[in-house]
Amino acid sequence: MKVHVKKGDTVLVLSGKEGLRGKTGKIKAVMPKEGLVVVEGLNLVKKAVRPNPRNPQGGFIEVEAPIHASKVMPICPSCEKPTRVRKKFLPDGTKVRACAKCDGVLDTK
Repeated sequence: MKVHVKKGDTVLVLSGKEGLRGKTGKIKAVMPKEGLVVVEGLNLVKKAVRPNPRNPQGGFIEVEAPIHASKVMPICPSCEKPTRVRKKFLPDGTKVRACAKCDGVLDTK
């Protein structure tokens, strides 16, 4: 499955668990085969861990769980609004992702 967002994009969560919809965050990881993304600081779940060198006590830690890529929408850095992604060719011939509302470039290099 092709995913419309990349690692480092700021996204708005469109739907999901109570309290998750309407929040924004930065994409930490993208899993295109599964069609999932991990958003920084959102969709936190508690995970039981055994004692290890990093966590000698063991217990419960909070980790970010992935959500489906279709439930997030990228936020344009220039107009700062959630937008759909369009493809655009720059004058030098490079293909980039562009904002559908203001035609601003979403890709950062």
